[in-house]
Amino acid sequence: MGKIYKFLAFDFGASSGRAMLAKFDGEKITLEEKHRFSNDPVTVNGGMYWDILRLFHEIKQGILKCANSGDRDIDCIGIDTWGVDYGLLDEHDQLLGNPYHYRDTRTDGMYEEAFARVPKEEIFQSTGIAFNWFNTLYQLLAARLSGDVALKNAKTLLFIPDLLNFFLTGEKRTEYTIASTSQMFDSQTHTWAEGLLKKLDIPTDIFADMVYPGEQVGVLKADLAEELGVAQIPVIAVASHDTGSAVASVPVVDQDDFIYISSGTWSLMGVELDAPNVSAGALEHNFTNEGGVNRTIRFLKNIMGLWLVQESRRQWDREGELLSFDELEQQANAAEPFASLIDPDYPAFQTPGNMPRRIREFCEKTGQKVPQTKGEVVRCIAESLAFKYRNTIEGMEEVTGKKYNAVNIVGGGIKDKMICRFTANATKRTVQAGPVEATSIGNVIVQAMAVGAVRDLKEGRRIVRDSFDIAVYEPEDAAAWDAAYEKWKKIIQSI
Repeated sequence: MGKIYKFLAFDFGASSGRAMLAKFDGEKITLEEKHRFSNDPVTVNGGMYWDILRLFHEIKQGILKCANSGDRDIDCIGIDTWGVDYGLLDEHDQLLGNPYHYRDTRTDGMYEEAFARVPKEEIFQSTGIAFNWFNTLYQLLAARLSGDVALKNAKTLLFIPDLLNFFLTGEKRTEYTIASTSQMFDSQTHTWAEGLLKKLDIPTDIFADMVYPGEQVGVLKADLAEELGVAQIPVIAVASHDTGSAVASVPVVDQDDFIYISSGTWSLMGVELDAPNVSAGALEHNFTNEGGVNRTIRFLKNIMGLWLVQESRRQWDREGELLSFDELEQQANAAEPFASLIDPDYPAFQTPGNMPRRIREFCEKTGQKVPQTKGEVVRCIAESLAFKYRNTIEGMEEVTGKKYNAVNIVGGGIKDKMICRFTANATKRTVQAGPVEATSIGNVIVQAMAVGAVRDLKEGRRIVRDSFDIAVYEPEDAAAWDAAYEKWKKIIQSI
């Protein structure tokens, strides 16, 4: 029997994190959740922050649980997180405050401030990144304009996964895929967009040396290894932006042109390109060019995703009427089809609050039937997301000049079978759904490539397909969905 590799993947989402231990026997991957924890932002004095030291504590707990359960012989560790957010270190490598949360309101008005200095088209040409209010570019512009003391005293900026890697290894590196989310990185030259940054008076001397997925950041510091009872385990730069890891796990075999949805709080929908597309069409559709494994480009669109259902459920919980996701899906399936439709990316839906009320207000404003029951609200969200996916595919095909015949959905969102089914119906394409733990699996694939256990990404994706169940949904009721799609487009255009 050959070597059994053990890879420890830390996957941090916007609301929770987990340590997943993968075992690989050369043919198949098995996953075991070793540690799960909440990721709770902290609001204080009007600011919204990440509790970064607690998150590092949870990393140590994940390693410790592996050691205490007989899995101390870990081959390497990889960390992925959400994008754009960062921490600042001073000249002594001490952290200058808690990192801001991307939903903090300090970026309000920063579009106008940025575009007054640099035209929107020039920013897109320089970076290839879509315009989102939370991008690092606008966070740093807000910090600069407010006279933020931490930025003034900063010697190093590290994005969240880079900061956690630094805590583990003492090595300061910036990983390519996470840097690419910032709207400060030139997707064509793979260097910082220094001309853009200088025009916005953002410092250019605070960035660490670049590493790419599959390169080693360092090893676990000696004091940590002793504390946790493990060896000085290598820490690998995976695709440390969680979507980059999720896309690495898409189980396509002998297929170059494929479209994917990384489905969770956000729906990240796109294709894999060899080079960035910064055409006028890409700018018009607000498509983005983020980095991927093997220096590929994740040409995609950010869509609001299951945040709408999650935030609705939180409101019903506050009202004492909490239902499980399965119960909500059952009620939604029983609701009238196409009665009410929304734009999932409508600005009022972007921030926490009473989501069912906001959805009703949108429907009332657009002259539609106003959803009243929980099932009606959830069905409205699910159908609208499916139409948004179809609209995005049409835009992708228009901009790239290619035809995409199937949709691959990965991530936790595939547990919502109704949305998978609606996506097949709305897009009129076969939907392949799986794996659920896409981000952790993609993290593991890059670790396996780093140690030579997997030859390349193509082989890795084949291993994913052989290791995990993939569900298939075929499109149905084409005429009804086509008619409802035309209705949805008119509603969107009316806003």
